[in-house]
This record gives sequence, C-alpha cells and structure tokens, in this order.
Amino acid sequence: MTRELDQDELIDRWTLVGEELGLVATKRGAAKLGFAVMLRFYLERGRFPCGRSEIPDNAVAYVARQVGIERTAIAFYDFTGRTSKAHRTQIREALGFRECSVVDADAVTQWLVDTVTQVERGSERVREHLLAECRRRRLEPPSAGRVDRIVRSALSRGEDVLFARVM
Repeated sequence: MTRELDQDELIDRWTLVGEELGLVATKRGAAKLGFAVMLRFYLERGRFPCGRSEIPDNAVAYVARQVGIERTAIAFYDFTGRTSKAHRTQIREALGFRECSVVDADAVTQWLVDTVTQVERGSERVREHLLAECRRRRLEPPSAGRVDRIVRSALSRGEDVLFARVM
C-alpha cells in the first residue's frame, strides 16, 4: 500500500493538463480512468505501475474527479490486460518514448561502463544513473529484473576495465 498524498502533491503530480486531457477524452468508463492514472503515473515515475497497489487511493479519487468517472471504476481496469497494453503504447507515443530494446539495453550498459562505473561502484547509484539515462534517451526503463541484470553487468565490466587499466 502506498502512502496517501497531501493536497499539494495531488495537484502537482496528478493534475491532467494540456494535451493529456485530449488523450483521456477519447476513452470511456474504467478505461478512461485507468488510462489517466497510468499517464500521470508514467509522467511522475518514468515507468508504468505494476498494478493498482502502487497508486495511492486519494490519487485515484483525484484523477477520477477530473475525468468525471466514479473512483470505484478503477477496480474494473486490468493493469496487465490487452487494453492496458494498448494504452501503454499510446502513452509512449504521445510522450515520445519507446520500449527499451536489446540494442538499447546494450548501448546503455556500455555507457554505464564507460562513464559511470569508473567513478560509482554502488549498485543503487548505478541504477539511478541508468534510469536517468533511459529518460534522457526517451526510453521506457526495462523491467526491474532487467535493470538489475544491466547494473550487475555494467559493474562487472566496469571492474574489468578498471583492473585492465591498473595492470
């Protein structure tokens, strides 16, 4: 369960603005609310929610009021179904992001080896740099497991580079 947000946080992080309203307007019912929540979550965290449990109840209620749907409709939105997958694609396209391919992951890993792992050895700091670089390259971050593998690989390869330099 996530913590409840105060009114300022709700307004700052969960208010639909500009083109977001146009994107949401094309949807109906639970899909409209689910799409709006996923859009704001993505804009806030740089990734999509794994499920309903990641979204504060008062954020759902706040977004529901904006789109004119009952907050309870979120129970009918499947965050892993076909509709949500189509919504993810629409959100990525609207925001100019794309999924992280194998080639992208390899390029980001090499960037980490060349620039980050030579000065940072902590996996959390390397993870932060990885996520920031994905955002800079307009890539949706890979899954948590894949992020862990990329970080471990970069740290290992970075260590090899460091040892080779010392020798």
